[in-house]
Amino acid sequence: MNILFLCRNKDMGWGQASLARALERRAVHVTFVNDTARLDSHIDELVAACPERPVLILHPELSFPILPRGLAEIDIRTACMQIDTYAYTRRRIKWSMLFDNPIVFHPGYREQFEQAGHQGAVTFYHAACRDLFDRPSIERTFDVGAVGRTHAKIQTTRRRVLTGLTERFRLNDWQKSYAFEEMAEVYRASKIVVNVPRDDYPQDANMRAFEAMAAGCLLISRSPTELTAVGFEEGVHFVPYQDESDIVDLVAKYLSADSERQRIAGAGREKVLREHTYDCRAEQLLRIVEQNEGKFFAPARNWPEERVRLAHLDFYVGNGRLDYAEKEFAYIVQRNLLTAAHGGAILARGFASKARGRLGTLVSRK
Repeated sequence: MNILFLCRNKDMGWGQASLARALERRAVHVTFVNDTARLDSHIDELVAACPERPVLILHPELSFPILPRGLAEIDIRTACMQIDTYAYTRRRIKWSMLFDNPIVFHPGYREQFEQAGHQGAVTFYHAACRDLFDRPSIERTFDVGAVGRTHAKIQTTRRRVLTGLTERFRLNDWQKSYAFEEMAEVYRASKIVVNVPRDDYPQDANMRAFEAMAAGCLLISRSPTELTAVGFEEGVHFVPYQDESDIVDLVAKYLSADSERQRIAGAGREKVLREHTYDCRAEQLLRIVEQNEGKFFAPARNWPEERVRLAHLDFYVGNGRLDYAEKEFAYIVQRNLLTAAHGGAILARGFASKARGRLGTLVSRK
């Protein structure tokens, strides 16, 4: 069995690589596109380069914004990951119409895809890599472990919280960039992880939450949170905080209450390793392939070519590849003037955003 990942091997992120390894443990051959592949390569070319015909073509949402031509015609099931589903949701829905199974990573969004006319949407959640966390215990030398980005504007609260915690407790160097394996070792050596989600989506059940619990840390996470919709219980699997000012006191409390901290941390770890590993996600993906064999759900399979091209144009604009968007626009102009007007408006907004970005760069250098 073969699954084609629409990315280059060198582009793989933590989660996508863990999913690929979990698939390979199930005798699935994972194929990647060639390093020289164009973003608009034809899907027939990519399939022909595979060692065997794929049972699934998976777009894993990475920084390599490939969107092959011919997706709406090929007689192979297609799927796309929409990991940060909450960001640019309307555009994600539009792009997902090209695929049979959009995979959304947050509760409540599958219904939005269905309401928009896509009946193939399925829900995954983030997960942890069992290989990195299901290991013998080591000494927990950090009071609080922290790994993740803190430099962006949407991470202002996270940066402020970690700065305050550093003044009171022993933390790792949270401003350092860690490799995947290093992240796991930091968490395994930590007693507590405080999960401060991004400022623009504070309820996020992000990857950090699953990894921290898998490592046996006590997770302190903001409430309300998507974790409860996923099946985790406050006070059973993690400790909630409602206000940023509560965090220091909660950390101090649970550092001095070893048995209570270990009880909650143990329950969280057990649930993640049972229900939320990439092995679980691989099994879920394979069930999608088996249960829907011979069925195709992508609405774009019934669209005229110019509408398909318009979705491609929007995708390239959304991912900052205006050169490829212009190629799609040139095709549309020759076939449908009304669709071309729509595409021209999208392209114009893309160029305007690019101009504002350049202005911002020039201003920041002064």
